[in-house]
Amino acid sequence: MSHLGQLPAVTISFNLNPGISLGDAVTAVEKVSRATLPSTINTSFQGTAQAFQSSFEGMGLLLLMAIVVIYIVLGILYESFIHPVTILSALPFAGFGALVTLMVFNSELNIYAFVGIVMLVGLVKKNGIMMVDFALEAKKSGEKSASEAIYEACLIRFRPIMMTTMAALVGTLPIALGYGAGGEARQPLGLAVVGGLLFSQFLTLFITPVFFVYLDKLQGALSRRGRAEKSSLR
Repeated sequence: MSHLGQLPAVTISFNLNPGISLGDAVTAVEKVSRATLPSTINTSFQGTAQAFQSSFEGMGLLLLMAIVVIYIVLGILYESFIHPVTILSALPFAGFGALVTLMVFNSELNIYAFVGIVMLVGLVKKNGIMMVDFALEAKKSGEKSASEAIYEACLIRFRPIMMTTMAALVGTLPIALGYGAGGEARQPLGLAVVGGLLFSQFLTLFITPVFFVYLDKLQGALSRRGRAEKSSLR
């Protein structure tokens, strides 16, 4: 009898059918083992399945920490808790577009796809910075309201936003198409970036201005409330 460490062990191997991802197979095997094996038997994956599970440990936390660090840096840069939220408002739509694209092309959410989603955070954040930074500078003059400032920012920053977005799309399109040696392994990265960018780009010029206007009103209301409380304490 074979052993794993000091315990007796039995090895059960499985292969993947065409069109079935490793993640789906691991989930199916875990479901069957929980339904058939007694609680006294411990199970664990080895080989490729174990590497697949290990690669996903902490990936969600890593993505969350990246967003938190970006929020902190933007908060220090703009000296505000509100404006970083406006800049990052398109991130959920980019993530949704990336996941839908992976689902449409029947591609699994592996380590390459996670890297693509992390890249999306930086690319989408860049579009928000271009608009919000220009709108804040226009608003500081005192001649424009928040809605007028962000409207002007959308008009003037439209071309640079499209240029940088198209450059990123053209750069990752060959990866999404799977060109080159080992291109199929890296294809989820390209699909995540291309799908997330396309979906978020259609919405950024609509979603970010709305967040900017409403959060600017919220910031103004909070500042007026703070001044009123200070005056009442005097």
